[in-house]
Amino acid sequence: MTLVAAPLLGIPEVRPGDDLAQILVGAAAAPGGPGLRDGDILVVTSKVVSKAEGRVVRGQDRDEVVDAETEEVVSAWEGPRGRTVIARTRHGLVLAAAGVDTSNVEPGTFVLLPDDPDRSARRLRTEIREATGANIGVVVSDTMGRAWRVGQTDAAIGAAGLTVLDDLTGSVDRHGNRLQVTVRAVGDEIAASADLVAGKTSDVPAVVLRGLGHLVLEPTGHGDGATSLIRAADEDRFRLGTPEAMRQAVTARRTVRRFADDLVPRASILRAIEAGLTAPAPHGTHPWRFVLVESLETRNHLLDSMRQAWADDLSADGLHAEAVNRRVTRGDVLRRAPVILVPCLVVEGIQEYSDARRRRAERTMFELAMGAAIQNLLVTLAADGLGSAWIGSTLFCPDVARTTLALDPSWEPMGCVAVGVPDRPVPPRRHIPLSDALVTI
Repeated sequence: MTLVAAPLLGIPEVRPGDDLAQILVGAAAAPGGPGLRDGDILVVTSKVVSKAEGRVVRGQDRDEVVDAETEEVVSAWEGPRGRTVIARTRHGLVLAAAGVDTSNVEPGTFVLLPDDPDRSARRLRTEIREATGANIGVVVSDTMGRAWRVGQTDAAIGAAGLTVLDDLTGSVDRHGNRLQVTVRAVGDEIAASADLVAGKTSDVPAVVLRGLGHLVLEPTGHGDGATSLIRAADEDRFRLGTPEAMRQAVTARRTVRRFADDLVPRASILRAIEAGLTAPAPHGTHPWRFVLVESLETRNHLLDSMRQAWADDLSADGLHAEAVNRRVTRGDVLRRAPVILVPCLVVEGIQEYSDARRRRAERTMFELAMGAAIQNLLVTLAADGLGSAWIGSTLFCPDVARTTLALDPSWEPMGCVAVGVPDRPVPPRRHIPLSDALVTI
């Protein structure tokens, strides 16, 4: 197979409202131009598409323009050149500055991504076929960096009339090995090939590739478009930068009370407990202990005993039997959970004071350390995609829990943690205005 890449030369500055299809057809048909034939693939930079579609803003603050185009910040940092943002756009693309471009335009001008790059590609393909009769594929390209790699390359953000993913799964290589997960991103390879000819500073916004006719679809169909090249966010294991991932792990943690039947990986539980052990603690102590209740017999004995203790307390409060039963069923989340943990506090190393005020403050420090350990545990579980609920039950019957679990008398049970795979998507946390909780003095 021979691949020919021919730049379209002499394309003038494209402005909002220009008929881009006619401009491209004219450039292809000009003396020395490659023309357009059935099976050709036309690669057009997103910048000229955006200019023709009026996706240009002027006289605004750059950071505000980037923020307006950002769906989610993937990573952001302050450097010598100011603020740098890697952002996911509403298209699902992850790009520096959310794809906002300031190169090859007048100062103070910003070119945004096309509203719908696939739609732009479909329109160009249709209009060019009407003008020339040629059945071509169209790729709208944009420049991207790559995780773990230095430098940028062009990739397809819009496509029409061609195969953009070549799924080789199940085929056999020359050695007889069956391919398991090989899917070639030919749409991106096409965009990168065209960029080798167009360059970044040569004012060549379009290239015709010839020799890939087997990838071009029949005139009746446009194909799945470049959207099919975007990995869904929930399948992307690297979707956030480190600071953003850490922040989101904290804010995404929600109390989950309903669990699926899926197996909870033991490694995830142990990893979360290890995170709990990194919490701050007074005097260099390690006051945390965690009990992983794996025995079903022990779990039922613990929950039955705590339920009875709770029912006895409620009856002593004067509640009638129906009300008691209604209240104690709230603890059934622990029965439904695939895994339960009992965090315990051990106050060894606590300082002794002669007055109640300091003894109370000393005790509070250890309790806060226990709370931090539990929070570390819950956040790490959430980061692993697990749901959890901290239930304060053992706090109200510590002796029952200690006896049932055969714990050392110095271990103080500090509630129970139910763990499992959520049985439904966890909704976003309700936003609490900072003004409701912050006082600046």
